[in-house]
Parts: sequence; structure tokens; C-alpha cells
Amino acid sequence: MLEFRDVTVTLGGIRILRNIDFTVRQSETIALIGANGAGKTTTLRSVMGFTRMTGEILFDGRELGDVAPSKRPGLGIGYAPEDRRLFSAFTVEENILMPGQVAGFSAAEIKQSLDRIYDILPELKTMANRPAGTVSGGQGKMVALGRALMIGSRLIMLDEPFQGLAPALAHRYAEALRVLRDRDREVTLIITESNPDLLKKFADRALVVERGEIREGELGGKDAA
Repeated sequence: MLEFRDVTVTLGGIRILRNIDFTVRQSETIALIGANGAGKTTTLRSVMGFTRMTGEILFDGRELGDVAPSKRPGLGIGYAPEDRRLFSAFTVEENILMPGQVAGFSAAEIKQSLDRIYDILPELKTMANRPAGTVSGGQGKMVALGRALMIGSRLIMLDEPFQGLAPALAHRYAEALRVLRDRDREVTLIITESNPDLLKKFADRALVVERGEIREGELGGKDAA
């Protein structure tokens, strides 16, 4: 479903990713583990077309280099960046709806996606009319997840979703991911995290990013670095 072939990314003369090769199968939940600066975010940004890279990334057999970054979400790829990037003057619901509107979803498709989001994250419905700039940092992470769900019918990528969350909100976020996993078994999830213990209860396997290279890892234990 998603395949990296000999991908290298260099930023400012420094190699961030070094000739990485890996495959993610449909319906898998992958924990992408690594220390800060290891290359986790760069891996996700490369899928979205936000880096200059060599090598190939294939999505459903299609080489993404042939797809403009603005068109990649339309393939069913949802992405929640670490810093959320909400439009503070828009309401929570307007932020959630935006990817579907940009992708040209019909009114019926947007309603179907929104109903799915509110079913998984009912707290977002309660906050729907609040300006996004007034929500807390943790609530903003939930809004970013909802926005990714709006368009992420095939692949959802979440960058450090638990970072900075209070324990209760981290538990709630993990519960929402479990609900998503149970209700939509076709969707593929890639979640970056420094601490694999947070993902071991529902991730299928771990990939460890270290010094720009990727290898198979374990959920928990020594690969938590």
C-alpha cells in the first residue's frame, strides 16, 4: 500500500534520511519510533511531498513523485502534523471540513465524513462552533486528528500526537484511535512516537528510525530510545 524505495532526503547539506526502504501494508497500524531529530517527521513529510528527495515512494502502486503535493490528500491520505497548524480564526468544524472542501467532496461525502468523525470524537461536535484559536493545545491535537479523518480514507499519518498531552487526554486520544481501528479495519495508520509503550496496545508493528535509517523494531523495551 505504501512503499519507500531507496529514499534519501537532504536538508541544509545534512542527510536526514539515508536510502530507506520499507513497506506498509493495507490495514496495518505502524508505530514509527525514534528520538527527536531521527527523521520521523521527515518521513511523513516526504509522503506529503514537502521535502526534496531522491528515490521513490509508491502509494497503491502509484509513484507519488508524479502527484503534486496539493493533490495527494485527494488520494485518501490524511496528515496531522505535530504542531497542529489550525486556522485560529476559523471554527473547529470549519478546520475539520477544509480538506474535504479543498478536495472537492460533495455535500453528501462531507456529511458522511463529518458524521464518522463525530462518532469517533464526540467532543469535537461539542466544540464545533468554537474558534480554533481558543482551544487548548491538547484539544487542538484532537481537532487535527478530526481534520485528518475528514480526508484520510486510506492512510492516516499522525506526527507525535501524544506529545505534550496530559495523561487523561493522552488516554482519550489513544481510545479514539482504538475506536477508529475497530470501526474501519481498512484504513492504514502510521503514528510517530518517541515512546513505543504508548502504542504497544494497538499498533501491529514498529519501525525504528535511527540516524536517518529505518529498521524493524519492537513495541516496548530497548527500542524506546
